[in-house]
Amino acid sequence: MQKTPESKLVDPFGRKISYLRLSVTDRCDLRCVYCMAEEMVFLPKKELLTIEELYRVASRMIDLGVTKIRLTGGEPLVRRNIMVLFEMLGKHLGHGLEELTLTTNGTLLARYAEALVQNGVKRVNVSLDTLDPVRYHQLTRRGDIAHVLAGIDAAQKAGLKVKLNAVAMRGGFLGEVDDLIRFAHGRGMDLTVIEEMPMGYTGHDRYETFLSLGALRKSLEQRWTLVPDAHCSGGPARYVTVKETGGRLGFITPLSCDFCASCNRVRIGSTGKLYPCMGQSGMVELREAIRSSESDEKLTELILKAIDSKPKGHEFSIEKDGICGLSRHMSELGG
Repeated sequence: MQKTPESKLVDPFGRKISYLRLSVTDRCDLRCVYCMAEEMVFLPKKELLTIEELYRVASRMIDLGVTKIRLTGGEPLVRRNIMVLFEMLGKHLGHGLEELTLTTNGTLLARYAEALVQNGVKRVNVSLDTLDPVRYHQLTRRGDIAHVLAGIDAAQKAGLKVKLNAVAMRGGFLGEVDDLIRFAHGRGMDLTVIEEMPMGYTGHDRYETFLSLGALRKSLEQRWTLVPDAHCSGGPARYVTVKETGGRLGFITPLSCDFCASCNRVRIGSTGKLYPCMGQSGMVELREAIRSSESDEKLTELILKAIDSKPKGHEFSIEKDGICGLSRHMSELGG
């Protein structure tokens, strides 16, 4: 019996890879303290895959068994002609691709919400770490929260399901997390909190701000009733339902809890590097294969090589001396 395409994307530990996170740019209009340095040096544009090249590698991944694609950045909506890629990929929905979505900081969401819906996107993740305009500007080093709130309004009006992501940190976040829960659940949105990840030098001391979500959950349980929830969005979050609001609260714990056993994801950066694991430096370069031949034979060989090299788990740690686990910034792969 001939193998089905999806059977080709199985790693050495028996995990079926069905989820691609595709970074379309390393650029962003914000400079969040946990993600980027204030003065970033971005990649030359000629090194980035073109829209057509991004589509080519994504469609090959669909042929091999990927059923969910999330576009990331940097900030994906700052990429020129990004809606062309959504339109091209959207045509695969119902034909191998089950979901097309994105993670965004929300600043440009008001402009693109209706076009996203027209191209088959049904839900988006919006990064929002605070509701305080002053703290938002401090965390992002330049952002205006009004643009994000307008983006959320426009997304919901257009019919998109919105989930909020917030990075948990010691300090102001502890006094605001309850407001984030009320805000999200009051508007029918899930909220997921995420531990800081040691990726790239940002000029921010993660050792001083790192907050274990185990500790955060114990704190929340003093004020809220958290009921285990079996909901799965296809990612690493583990959910509870907050009894008082009826809404879902997710926890992503890359440092304090190992979620690698069920990992179904790989990531491709905007220059064509395929990373089998976000928390490891190993990767396979695809760009030369894409640009050197119209045949997908070599490209497919490299993709399968990367899947075969996917490690059992990551090795994140945050040290007192400030040394990061990886020199690669989170913006290169979109988290």
